[in-house]
Amino acid sequence: MDDKKIIKDNCIVIKPFSEVTKFHGHVCPGSAIGYKAAEAGLNELKSGSSQDEEIVAIVENNSCAVDAVQVLTGCTFGKGNLLFKDHGKQVYTFINRNTNDSVRVSLNDSFSVDILAPQLEKLRGAVNSGIATDLEKADLKQMTEDVSQEILEIPYNKLFHAEHIEVDVPKKARIFKNVKCSKCGEIVSEHRAIKLEGEITCIPCFKG
Repeated sequence: MDDKKIIKDNCIVIKPFSEVTKFHGHVCPGSAIGYKAAEAGLNELKSGSSQDEEIVAIVENNSCAVDAVQVLTGCTFGKGNLLFKDHGKQVYTFINRNTNDSVRVSLNDSFSVDILAPQLEKLRGAVNSGIATDLEKADLKQMTEDVSQEILEIPYNKLFHAEHIEVDVPKKARIFKNVKCSKCGEIVSEHRAIKLEGEITCIPCFKG
């Protein structure tokens, strides 16, 4: 992509939050946080969305935020350039394979949704338990949208700590052939198959 189309007024041009909402299904603080994390990563890398596999995103949680990362960066599990580490942390590493530049983006410990909206968790609990009134449900929806908008208006460098780091750039995704599990008869990717007593076994069958 032409750099002039990517960078405007020294800022990376990224997709609007409405595209995240369309993909994710609703507005929430989590997707807003992911949006700002991806905004930070792309701006720090001076890169637009990944057209193929040139951008890699390593996410350390599986929250709503990751949907926003996928939409903005173009990184997906299917392409093999969205990597998941189950750490439960609001930490994201973005890598540009073309430039070998990498940036680690971590949410500041001073940030809390509870500080922005102290009543949000209480309202969410009432709605999830089924005891909320219609008014409380409406209040939760409005409060959620207000908090999300407030997060989106925070400059990413006030919300996250972004640090350029050196990492081993992950290899591009490989295509493996399929093999048949000797136990259940289902097809399994060769690199995930296990040999048990000389026979090919899938992971679920191996675990019994």
